[in-house]
Amino acid sequence: MKPLNGKWPVCPSTASDMETTFKLTIEYCGTPYAGWQIQPDQPTVQQTIQEALSRMVTRPVTVIASGRTDAGVHAVAQVAHFKTKTAIPAEKFQDALNRMLPPGITIHACQKVADTFHARFGARRKRYTYRIINRPEAPAVAHDTFWHIRNPLDVAAMKKAAAHLVGTHDFKAFEGAGSPRATTVRTVSEACIHDHGQGLVTLTFCGSGFLKFMVRNLAGTLVDVGLSRTSPEAFKGILDSCKRKNAGPTAPPQGLFLVRVEYEDVPHAPRQFTDSPLYPAGLWLGPC
Repeated sequence: MKPLNGKWPVCPSTASDMETTFKLTIEYCGTPYAGWQIQPDQPTVQQTIQEALSRMVTRPVTVIASGRTDAGVHAVAQVAHFKTKTAIPAEKFQDALNRMLPPGITIHACQKVADTFHARFGARRKRYTYRIINRPEAPAVAHDTFWHIRNPLDVAAMKKAAAHLVGTHDFKAFEGAGSPRATTVRTVSEACIHDHGQGLVTLTFCGSGFLKFMVRNLAGTLVDVGLSRTSPEAFKGILDSCKRKNAGPTAPPQGLFLVRVEYEDVPHAPRQFTDSPLYPAGLWLGPC
């Protein structure tokens, strides 16, 4: 979005000499977007929110998220921040954004925070949930929020394999190409496989950070275990090998959700399997 006549007009009702930092909690359906981060000639979540904010404050605004999500990946509690000189209070930002943004993006909270807050660098732990429909027929409603697998999965074997992930390890075997990182070592505090019945299976991962495609590569390899293509013992060998070629395929994006981002150094609390009408199949929003 470009300013008129090369300049951003000054709106007295929104102008302020003091720059303020705001924290956003965002839910979005990733299906129509090419991911979070701005990309040339493609719709992205970041660009959509930035354009709305820039119209509100009549000047360019940059929104920084806790991390990127890939094309087709969803979020129920992505965290982002932006800084701007404005007199608009946080609650007005939330209300106005929800009126301006298209269906599929919702701002659940907007808070004024300390200027030292940084959505990406301040994150201490994240939770991702990957959803699978394991039955012969694919769902029609919400089909873009599951990976449909026809053949029965051995969930018990998947649980045994996932147990090897807990702790601090080198996850290079599950890293996608081009991952921006200084190290491939990460700490995973929870790797949980849960059968909710009626074909719903969720894979949940909580950790200090995740490499590019790491969760989707873990999901694809754990599905290989569930289909008896790889044993739980062999899964441990894949982790230890640090070689991507030994791991399974990258799971499709539509089953993946960023569920929560933590900013406090609090002890990890295992997820409770409490479904709700709005967030079924394991998308529990409590502390991770």
